[in-house]
Formats: sequence, structure tokens, C-alpha cells
Amino acid sequence: MAAHLPQLALLALRRPADTRPLVVVDSEDHNQRILDADAQAQAAGVRPGMTLGAALAAAPDIEPRARDPLRERELMQRLVALAATFTPQVSIEAPDGLLLEIKSSVMLFGGLRELCRRLRDACHADGVLTQIGAAPHFTLAPTALAALVAARAGARCFITDPGVLPARLKPLPLTVLRWPEEHVARLAAMGVRTLGEVMRLPRAGFARRFGPQLLADLDRLLGKRADPRARLTPRERYRGALDLDHEIEDHERILQVLEPLLAELEQFLRVRQRGITALQCRFHHYRAAPTRCTLRLAAPEASAERFTRLLRERLATLVLPEPVRGCELRGGALRPILLASRTLWSPGEHGHASTGEMPSLVEHLRARLGAQALYGIRRVAEHRPERAWCITGPAIDDTPVNPPTPGAMPRPAWLLAAPRSLQAVRGRPRYHGRLELLRGPERIESGWWDCNDVQRDYYVAKDDTGALLWIYRECRGERGWFLHGLFG
Repeated sequence: MAAHLPQLALLALRRPADTRPLVVVDSEDHNQRILDADAQAQAAGVRPGMTLGAALAAAPDIEPRARDPLRERELMQRLVALAATFTPQVSIEAPDGLLLEIKSSVMLFGGLRELCRRLRDACHADGVLTQIGAAPHFTLAPTALAALVAARAGARCFITDPGVLPARLKPLPLTVLRWPEEHVARLAAMGVRTLGEVMRLPRAGFARRFGPQLLADLDRLLGKRADPRARLTPRERYRGALDLDHEIEDHERILQVLEPLLAELEQFLRVRQRGITALQCRFHHYRAAPTRCTLRLAAPEASAERFTRLLRERLATLVLPEPVRGCELRGGALRPILLASRTLWSPGEHGHASTGEMPSLVEHLRARLGAQALYGIRRVAEHRPERAWCITGPAIDDTPVNPPTPGAMPRPAWLLAAPRSLQAVRGRPRYHGRLELLRGPERIESGWWDCNDVQRDYYVAKDDTGALLWIYRECRGERGWFLHGLFG
């Protein structure tokens, strides 16, 4: 399948509020020639190739604008993002064409016609493309070049049988191949103006006069020669920026400005089936340095709605030094996201527990209280209990911090900040009464390499109330007893 954006240079410069006839000028040309003109300008006599002076003489009210290649690439990348939701095999045919290899996606979308319909609907639903009146022309053919030339010609082309391809391509003008102008002019002087006429020429004589490359193009057009295309590799991180026409400082208006960027970010992530755990917003000011607002997420996320909710909480605590003149979004590294269907039962029904509550709660508290307000713990490869853990980001799953090892003595979830000395009567430890030793001893002897070595015998003990304690006895010195942890 091929997609062609007619008058791309014109579309890239069009604004919704435009009322005057618009023309595109080649700023690199010393004579400032017209590259393209809209319908109003052409009705007034302006034609591509005219100088700007001649165009102004024909239509004094036209509005000339310099071509913007960067904006053209942005529009094509937007079309690429839409196409990538239907197939991963997408390539750009600069400057205004797109190729999609869709054979592997046909069954997934319910057939060719349904896939084409969904792709057209996706383009019509895109706000940016619709706002400027961009309507890509789609065609379908067995070969990439055939689909591309049919799209450039604006032909209705839905060909699945290679046998009928030559007959359908015959009436198309030769210019759709975009050969060098001198070759097209020579062929026109010979009376060859369509693809059908050039395909009837003797192959040997054509290659001798115009070179083997043009003959190879004809072979690729009809599928007689392989035509591999370079697949676009999507960028790994999202970057989006928006310059404002006026300064704003109200937080709700800032969120409204960020809405299209967040929607674009969601589309960027959905296409790749990935999420992010970090998002940075930069607010640019006139004099002050940019203000940074960073979100840390507990789990990979791709929802613009959740990003908006967290940004609202974060902005409530953010002080802006000056009004905002521009906004920028920078996504973190892409991470796999767990795709799951919605549950049949509502939370609480038939014993069902809602999913995703913990990441949402963690993100909400972080946005409200700050990233340093929440933390979790992580195991460290160390035998000494007080050094066998460290602070990390909050855990969002149900994995225990210290999963029990079969046959090993259990570890308490509550470890005291520092071991507490216990009284002993006749060598037996006491804590609010006599303690009963249930399990042990477990010898822990480690740390000689950092001059903080320990030699302890650990026991699980029970007090008079039935509470379980984790205690140990020193193996050297006064051999005192200590309370180190409490079991739940």
C-alpha cells in the first residue's frame, strides 16, 4: 500500500485562520520561484515555476511563504506513526510518499478492504491532519513502485492480481516515475508520455539511450526485479515541543496546552507497545531558566489521561518564576508494558481484586508529596541482617522482600534500627518475662573484610503473650543476648 500527500509543501504552511491565497516560495532560489499554489491563487493566474514578482503582478493579494522542510518532515512522521499501528514495515519515499508492506497484517484486521478503511478512518480522526485539510491518497498494488506511482497520479487503484497490473498502469503519465526532467523531455519529444507507451519500447534500445537504471525501474514497477525498501526504525525516546503565541501562568491552561503533546506521546508509546517510568516537562520562560517538572512512575505507563492526572498534582506544588512561553515533553527510556484485557467482574465481585491500584497509588502520592516521600527496600547479597537490605523505589508487586528458603530459619519483616540488649537470668534471655526458644541456633559469622565482623547465634523465641521474636547471642566477649527483630 502507498500513501501520497498531495501539495505537501503547501499543507505544511497552511494555518486554520488563513483567508488569503497562499503560495510556497523556494527561498534558496535567487529568483524566488513559486513551488506550489493553492486553488485560490491558481484561479487568479498563479502557476508553479513563476517568479514571485510575476505572481504578485497576477494576484497582488497572495500571501507568499518560504518552504518549511522541517514541518514537512513532521507531517510525514505523523503519517508514519498512524501507519505503524497497522504494520511494522513502513518506509518513507521522500518527500511526500509512504509505503506500507501489509501482507502480514491482512488477516489481523479482517481483510484488505477493512484494513484500508481503518487506515483512512485513522487519518481522518487525526486532529492535526484534519485541521490543515491533509487527505492522503491511498492505493494498493502487488509491487511497491506500482502502488506509489498510482498514488502520485491520484488514480483509484486496488489491485491484487499481478496479471492485470500492466493494463492498469498504462494510462498513467510518465511524470509519476519522477525520472530526471531531461529524460522525460526526450521521451516526450519521441511521443512517449504514458507508462504504457514507455513499456512498449525495445528494452535494449531503451537501456542504450537512457541507461540501465531507468530500465530497472520499469522492471521493479512490474515486479520483474526485487525492490527492497529500507524499513523505518522508530526512535527510542519521545521528544515534543510547543511554542506559545502568548504567555500563560495558570496551571489548568498549561495542562490544556500540554494535551496535544500528551496525546502524541500516548500514540508514540501505543505504536511501540511500550511504556515509560519517567516523564520530564520543561517550561520555558522569557528571562528565567527553564522550569523542570519530573514525574516518576511506579510502573510503565502509556496513558495520556494518567499523565495528565499526575501532572495536575505535580503542578499544584510547582512555583513558576515567570509566565510560560513554551512547553517541552521528554519521555524516559521505553520499557515493556503488560497488555491485558479488562476484567469481567467489578472489584469486589466474586472475590475479584482490582489490578493496577498499587502503581496508581504510588504515582499519585509521589506527585502530591514528592519523589523522596515514598520508598521501598531491596535485598543485598550480605549475611549480616542489618546490611542485607537497602532503600530503593517502592515495590509494586507482591513479591516478598525476604522469600523463605526451604529448610532455613525464617526472617522477621520488622528489623530494629539497632539491636536491643536483653536481660538474662542464669544464662536464659528475658523480655517482659521468660522467653521460650523455638528454633536455633543459626550461626552468622561475617564481615571480617571491613572491620565490622560479627559472630552471632540467632534464635526464634516466643514470649509470654505468644509474640515471636528474633534474638541472638554474641559468640565472643560477654556473650550477651540481644533482640534484633519482631515477627508479624
